[in-house]
Amino acid sequence: MAPKQKAPCYVLGVGMTKFIKPRGKVDYTELGFEAGVKAMLDAQINYDDIETGIACYCYGDSTCGQRVFYQFGMTQIPIYNVNNNCSTGSTGLHLARTMIAGGMADAVLVVGFEKMFPGSLQSFFNDRANPTGTTAEMMKATRGITNAPGAAQMFGNAGREYMERFGAKAEDFGEIARVNHEHSKRNPYSQFQQDYTLEEIMKSPMIHEPLTKLQCCPTSDGGAAAVLVSQDFLDARPHLKEQAVLIAGQQLSTDAASLFSRSSIDLMGYEMNKTASRAALKEAGVKIEDVKVCELHDCFSANEMIVIDALGLSEHGKAHEMVRKGDITYGGKMVINPSGGLISKGHPLGASGIAQCAELVWHLRGWANNRLVEGTTAALQHNLGLGGAVVVTVYKRADGKKCAPVSSEDIGKHNGLGYNPAVEAKGFTKSQVDRVRSKRARSEWALQDTAQKVEARF
Repeated sequence: MAPKQKAPCYVLGVGMTKFIKPRGKVDYTELGFEAGVKAMLDAQINYDDIETGIACYCYGDSTCGQRVFYQFGMTQIPIYNVNNNCSTGSTGLHLARTMIAGGMADAVLVVGFEKMFPGSLQSFFNDRANPTGTTAEMMKATRGITNAPGAAQMFGNAGREYMERFGAKAEDFGEIARVNHEHSKRNPYSQFQQDYTLEEIMKSPMIHEPLTKLQCCPTSDGGAAAVLVSQDFLDARPHLKEQAVLIAGQQLSTDAASLFSRSSIDLMGYEMNKTASRAALKEAGVKIEDVKVCELHDCFSANEMIVIDALGLSEHGKAHEMVRKGDITYGGKMVINPSGGLISKGHPLGASGIAQCAELVWHLRGWANNRLVEGTTAALQHNLGLGGAVVVTVYKRADGKKCAPVSSEDIGKHNGLGYNPAVEAKGFTKSQVDRVRSKRARSEWALQDTAQKVEARF
């Protein structure tokens, strides 16, 4: 049965916080509020225009989403709370697009946020079966268990298998991390913005071979948000069509039976990555070789290696050759993770997928003028969660044009903010907050002192 044609869905506004070390200094209410306000300011709408809210987070009690959204207004709209491991943010985007494409809403606000704990990821419900328990048992049966963090072992083992089967070297994984750290220097939202040499990366503490510390993403606090709208909503605002970005193709896939094939690469969701990529590209009518910019889920450098292969960005078994040729950065075949990726930008689980979306929207608009891949017509996003789920999305400009750099001065005039959010991480004024909060159903009690706290950080 052929898939049904989906009605168009556009990303009209995006916004995010700076990703920071998880030190408990900023609460999720502030992170979600800041991101949501910025996205609505970018979309030039008011919360009264929003018909559905989707909150994305992994760590927190039930209905954290309502706690965040009530700060914008208490308009009695449906609010969904989404948790799909590290793919939570893009799962929220997929849900929003499904609603809009199905005619269930014309404007949806998706807000991802995460307040995390320092150190590696933890499980909190130890009185019941872990959802990735069968994956861990397969790893134990095939590669054994060490004292390293569990995720580093799993992805590191996949990297080892790629070395064994295809001839990749440890330095190839280090080069991926070097590139991502170098890219992050131009992203004002990155948790880390330091450049490292390959030697420094290889000599950083070994976590689980081939992964050294600088090849592993950090835990982070942060928020990101996006406003998704229908064709009718956009047609009613023709002055915004130039900034709208079409979700041209998208696929959420879960694991195939090959997950338990006893391959360490398969154990990290290789087949679902491959399936989702093919489906999203087919829907978008885009060939993989036409993709010039990609935000890819590089929780570890080893995962970037195997996902380059799975998505078809390289020939099968030759992802490391693509890395060696410089084809993952500026001047090469394409640019992967111009934001710095999870390795350097940070990884607040619920926000990561939406932050990837924001980066690609800024590229297609031409706003990311300090790191732009000029002439881009289609951008690819990949967001993975073990357990498992992956979302692959293809974005295009709504007007069908190629991206070209826009000056920050012109952007500041267009968006009314006075600055370019793609290259400057700034806050907002009280009047701007008032502009986007509900006019008909706002509550100061729900807001508390969040707005003042956000303002004080800038």
